[in-house]
Amino acid sequence: MASHLKNLSDFSHTTIPNGEPFKIAIVVAEWNATITGALYQGAFDTLIKHGVKEDQILSMPVPGSFELPSAAEILLTKHVGLDAVICIGCVIQGDTKHFDFICEAVANGLTNVSIKHSKPVIFGVLTTNDEQQALDRAGGKHGNKGDEAAITALKMAHFAATI
Repeated sequence: MASHLKNLSDFSHTTIPNGEPFKIAIVVAEWNATITGALYQGAFDTLIKHGVKEDQILSMPVPGSFELPSAAEILLTKHVGLDAVICIGCVIQGDTKHFDFICEAVANGLTNVSIKHSKPVIFGVLTTNDEQQALDRAGGKHGNKGDEAAITALKMAHFAATI
């Protein structure tokens, strides 16, 4: 696995835009709350660190990862002026095909919402084999996927603003 030996949240090799002009929503799934809470905190702190004003961050909980696409759709329809939506969740492999159905539905749903609205909708969803892999990516040895989602949102919001 590519992430086995590195912290994926190292951004020293890239330029990160100033987030001051942007309004960004963070939608966080309540399922696997310990993990999604850590991801959310990473995303929120990273946005603040890079200039997004706290009153320009809209934070909304949803029950689980499956609800992320509809939440992003509702936000982009009802909140004019959003520059990006970060969707945070965690789906851990179980004994049934439920994992596959949820992961595929969320990935396709978020992509479709992004294309429909021509706005960045960021996939900050962990899809791991076990809880330890999720913890490793929620502030553990592989960094914080929430940080990565926030950086992606800033870069894509900047991209959209400069086109």
